[in-house]
Amino acid sequence: MRNNDIPGKDMGQFQTLVDIVERLRAPGGCPWDREQTHESLKRNLVEEAYETMEAIDEGSPQLLAEELGDLLVQVAFHSDIAREAGEFEVSDVLTHINRKLVRRHPHVFSDTSVQDAQEVERNWERIKAEEREAKGERQSVVDGLPRDLPALAYAQLIQDRAARSGFEWDEISGVLDKVSEEVEELRAAETPEERVHELGDLLFAMVNLARWLNIQAEDALRQGNRRFHWRYTKMEELASQRGQEFTQLSLDEKEELWQEAKVLEKG
Repeated sequence: MRNNDIPGKDMGQFQTLVDIVERLRAPGGCPWDREQTHESLKRNLVEEAYETMEAIDEGSPQLLAEELGDLLVQVAFHSDIAREAGEFEVSDVLTHINRKLVRRHPHVFSDTSVQDAQEVERNWERIKAEEREAKGERQSVVDGLPRDLPALAYAQLIQDRAARSGFEWDEISGVLDKVSEEVEELRAAETPEERVHELGDLLFAMVNLARWLNIQAEDALRQGNRRFHWRYTKMEELASQRGQEFTQLSLDEKEELWQEAKVLEKG
């Protein structure tokens, strides 16, 4: 162990975090931390990523700084588990990502010229393809996305990749026509299997519309979920304040509460 007296160290250094995690997982450290594995921490990693996204949605710099720190803990934990197993060190993690960032940004670190962000993305995919080929890996541009991604995020990423290879509408009107077409096909579906199929196609087309509008579909739906939760609980609160049993109200009465909640939400 490099340093057991952590409280006296500079808390603004990444190496301090690495040392703290190593101390927690060392003999005589924290029993819970010592028991963790890559597999047991997967849930924590996902949870911290979503809490970071929530901090971004809330527009709180202080909360975002805190949540990014929690993400860094996950990096340090997995790196220390690997170090203990003789697999790699945290320096290998940093070396890998630093080299990748330099390699994939030749317009910044070399003499390559680009016209816009779209050309940067095309170069990024080209360099990735060259890296895969150098490793003897032959993959489609739509391969390699994490299988456990949320479905909306996966749909948007796979559409992004297809678009960069030229499989794209000429203008947004084609996207809107496709959404309308999928709505009609869903209306015409007769069996449960057909409805599942057509609803999937409609959702996929809606994600494409989000992409054309420069909106992350996953973020948009997550924010929509939060708005619904706030409005619904506000409806229940308003009903309770007025001595009403919310579940016994008519749909019209609930709609009135919904509209009132929307006004209150806007402040």
